[in-house]
Amino acid sequence: MSRKLVVCGGSGFLGSRVCKYAVARGWDVTSISRSGEPKWITVTSSAAPPQWAHKVSWERADILRPATYAPLLKGADFVVHSMGILLEADYKGVLQGRESPITGLRKAFSTAPQPGNPLERGVKTGQDQDIRPPETAAQLTYENMNRDSAVMLAKEAASEKVSAFVFISAAGGAPVLPARYIATKREAESIVASEFPSMRGIFMRAPFLYDNSRPITVGMAGMTLMGKIFNDVTRGVMSGFMGAAGTKPLKVDVVAEAVVEALGDPNVKGPIEVPEIEELANKAWRKGML
Repeated sequence: MSRKLVVCGGSGFLGSRVCKYAVARGWDVTSISRSGEPKWITVTSSAAPPQWAHKVSWERADILRPATYAPLLKGADFVVHSMGILLEADYKGVLQGRESPITGLRKAFSTAPQPGNPLERGVKTGQDQDIRPPETAAQLTYENMNRDSAVMLAKEAASEKVSAFVFISAAGGAPVLPARYIATKREAESIVASEFPSMRGIFMRAPFLYDNSRPITVGMAGMTLMGKIFNDVTRGVMSGFMGAAGTKPLKVDVVAEAVVEALGDPNVKGPIEVPEIEELANKAWRKGML
């Protein structure tokens, strides 16, 4: 049966591969991102679009402005949120020399009170509204990217009677990241599950992702794997501190296949940890071999 899938963040490292595996199942796939179609050299090993990409509708919209993407959700069976940030910074300000990366790091580790979720703030979805709190209008924060964008996307998806919603969460924090990074991911999971119970919520707690098309990720995955081995040898004595650094890394295609398999299985819901992600990907692989 043909399904309609909308992937917010479909032009990214993971999101583009979710689109690929959904196309392989014959689904109708729409990608939503600020850039539209990806710059392929940034997500694959080639600058040319792969064949499957021609079967995806590459749409432009702003995840922080729900009115720009809401019409694209009509008729969708499934929606995926594959967006977020690792570190906070005013990226435009950094690129234009108006703000240093150090300033972004200071903001990330700030203990100042952070705004509550957009449902509590009564954020509307009119054309002139967005989900950046006024005090951080120029700043991408963990709250508005890792949490609020997912919550508002889920709200719009639920209003369109979408049957399943995947949020790409995270396996855990890491020593170099502020606690708010993983806290906002968990808050998004909790809010989506509690506020939209009619929609099957799937929370992929992905570890560090790698692929040969991004050589730097292969080296970083090796270091992460060493952390996993150390964590196993010490029986998890440092797991609370190491977070994702003590979790087995996965190839990005493994997680993408698992996302599509989870959407197609009505029994899959709730938090999905790394072992379950691998099981789902293996299940999808076996189906492809039949």
